[in-house]
Amino acid sequence: MRILYISHLHPPKNRPLENVGGMQNVSVQMTEAIRRRNDVDLESIIMHSSWQFIGIKTFFFLAALLWRIPGKIKTFKPDVILFSSMVTAGVLPFLLKKPKVPCVTINHGQDVTLPVRIYQWYIRYIFKSLQGVISVSSATRDASIKRGMDPNIGVALPNGYDPKVRKKLPEKEEAKQFLEEMLKKDFGDKKILLTVGRQVKRKGHAWFIKNVLRRVKTDVIYLIVGDGPEHENICRLRDTLDLQDKIYTTGKLPYEMLNTCYSAADIFVMPNIPVEGDMEGFGIVLLEANMAGVPAVASDLEGIKDVIEQGMNGYRIPQGNASKFAEKIDYIFNNELEELSKKSEEYVLKMFNWDTVVDKYIRFLKTMNE
Repeated sequence: MRILYISHLHPPKNRPLENVGGMQNVSVQMTEAIRRRNDVDLESIIMHSSWQFIGIKTFFFLAALLWRIPGKIKTFKPDVILFSSMVTAGVLPFLLKKPKVPCVTINHGQDVTLPVRIYQWYIRYIFKSLQGVISVSSATRDASIKRGMDPNIGVALPNGYDPKVRKKLPEKEEAKQFLEEMLKKDFGDKKILLTVGRQVKRKGHAWFIKNVLRRVKTDVIYLIVGDGPEHENICRLRDTLDLQDKIYTTGKLPYEMLNTCYSAADIFVMPNIPVEGDMEGFGIVLLEANMAGVPAVASDLEGIKDVIEQGMNGYRIPQGNASKFAEKIDYIFNNELEELSKKSEEYVLKMFNWDTVVDKYIRFLKTMNE
């Protein structure tokens, strides 16, 4: 099978870790897994870029696709064209000559729900130009259907994760010691709750700090990795509620240091809240945590539902139920931390490794020519 893959989500070639994020990891690791297969010939049109000026760069990249796609079709003769997101697939309605090759996109959540009126108007025309849609969760598929996608062309298939990353993880005690030195704080016997991600409202940092953290009876610290528009609000809450000895923020970290945080953590928390026009399409950070043997406690909504299997790699808690959220954290610490940590890693290796996920992708792509 010959696949033409088109993406604007790859980091700079000479700085492969600079643009690391959820969708960037997905795109890079997925293409590596596809190239490992003997039954697929993959050709790509990829924009390698850091976050700096990415909007402008993406515009010119998409404009260039108007002639690059027809040229690649002519020379490569693909069986299917696979777009990395609705953004890259957005060029399809502008092509003067519609491709005779089936066109499929992967969509991730916010590239479907982006609350911009003109984008929401335009997205229906993107769906009409596609013969297949791979949504990374059932929630993302449902959001696509609401915006004009024919249910018959769309499937929900998960993101994956690369098992090789495990080899780069430090031991827990070594990782914890490194964090203590970095933050200039002795954690002692305190357990570590970890959150990783862009600090936006839907991630629920503020809700967790105000409503859950003080209910947790276990002696914990809450480590928050990432940056974003909610950062000042998080710091203000920490100081107002006198939680300086419990909450630590690191900002955005290099990939190696992020792995250190995963290794040092005991439980990963993802206390998302619903926000109109924004959604958690999947939650790749849940897989990253599980791969480090860190179980998750998360809100039971949106794409998170497709990642966490109750009691296998963590627990989903009814959104907004602060007491149950805190009780489950304490329950894990007191009853099953070691067992659940082991099960979490095993579950991700079995269900979400990229070779398994890509096999599902390829089977779906092959149906485009049946």
